[in-house]
Amino acid sequence: MNQFHGVYPYLVSPLDAAGKVRADVLGRLCDDLIKSGVHGLTPLGSTGEFAYLDRDQRMAVAQATIEAAQRRVPVIVGVSSTSTADAVAQARSCQHLGADGILAILEAYFPLKDGQVESYFRAIADAVDIPVVMYTNPQFQRSDLTLDVIARLAQHPRINYIKDASTNTGRLLSIMNRCGDDLQVFSASAHIPAAVMLIGGAGWMAGPACIAPRQSVALYELCKAGRWDEALALQRKLWRLNEAFARFNLAACIKAGLAIQGYEVGDPVAPQSPLSAEDRKVVEAVLRDIA
Repeated sequence: MNQFHGVYPYLVSPLDAAGKVRADVLGRLCDDLIKSGVHGLTPLGSTGEFAYLDRDQRMAVAQATIEAAQRRVPVIVGVSSTSTADAVAQARSCQHLGADGILAILEAYFPLKDGQVESYFRAIADAVDIPVVMYTNPQFQRSDLTLDVIARLAQHPRINYIKDASTNTGRLLSIMNRCGDDLQVFSASAHIPAAVMLIGGAGWMAGPACIAPRQSVALYELCKAGRWDEALALQRKLWRLNEAFARFNLAACIKAGLAIQGYEVGDPVAPQSPLSAEDRKVVEAVLRDIA
């Protein structure tokens, strides 16, 4: 059953100057995104700066998102670690908080062999009773999921989805051909979402949907309706947002966009830095263009 589909914004993690999660700001953002028609929420993805947060901050972000969603849409919480035991503990904690799914992310310092990568994802899926979305991003990860590993993991009863953030759309088609109905594929901002929908994608999970939720949902609906001429016209317009996202630091770009829209999400976690005044103007211009 394709429980998850459509537009899942990768949420930012709003922090105050002392590093405390701004649950009120995150709650307001979640509520507005849901009212804009998004199909789900994903805290603690790349845009959520998971690699820069401690465990308490991560759990606070997850809890604030789940409480704000109030079961109106599914919440798929990012879980990431260099340690299998820690990732399993995080996944169990997220399920206990009420997460509807887990976005499983592998961090690696030393290189890992295929069997080790596979065992990491399998251990997370074994530890919970909710669906697991595998996440792969070769640009940032030291150890990637190969097609063989993906195909084996797709046989697990709870590993039903993959979000692939490579820039290789042909790889997505290879995954679909290898795994068939066992695995639904989500696009990332590194891909052209309309193109991924055309070849059979379930939707997309990406940071830009945080600052253009209505347009992202409209694009998804046009694709689902097979209105490809209209979808591609909207996709061309929205692609400027993808270009900005790829050009700048992920969290800095989306946090700047949200600040422009009136959300006090704060700066990216150090040693990252906010966008410069000139870079912020680029984001402002894109937001004006797609409004």
